[in-house]
Amino acid sequence: MGGERVRKVAASERIQGQYTSGMAREEAMATEGLWAGIVRTEAGMTSGWHHHGDYETAIYVLSGMLRMESGVGGTDIAEAGPGDFVLVPRQTVHRESNPSNEESRLIVVRSGSGEVVFNVDGPDRA
Repeated sequence: MGGERVRKVAASERIQGQYTSGMAREEAMATEGLWAGIVRTEAGMTSGWHHHGDYETAIYVLSGMLRMESGVGGTDIAEAGPGDFVLVPRQTVHRESNPSNEESRLIVVRSGSGEVVFNVDGPDRA
């Protein structure tokens, strides 16, 4: 048996992730098939519309609130609070907001390949 060694990434080693307005991504690790990091959204802030290409995304809410809009015209709404998980399927156009009065902190893990973030004008209208 062999293989690669276990690797630790300290908080101070996280780097700025790809940009989407209204949120701050901190990349902890990225491999050929995985992306993991922390996302922060200020109280009352809403992100720009985006999707994650061929990546499936699992989100765990540490603090604050997560309001996720997706679907036709952004009419599908999912809200989550501390301790909740959210799954965002591949190619799903969405935007995130934080309706709470404290910063939201999310642990985000993506599985897939290709580009990780695609910023877009909005969801399909029909």
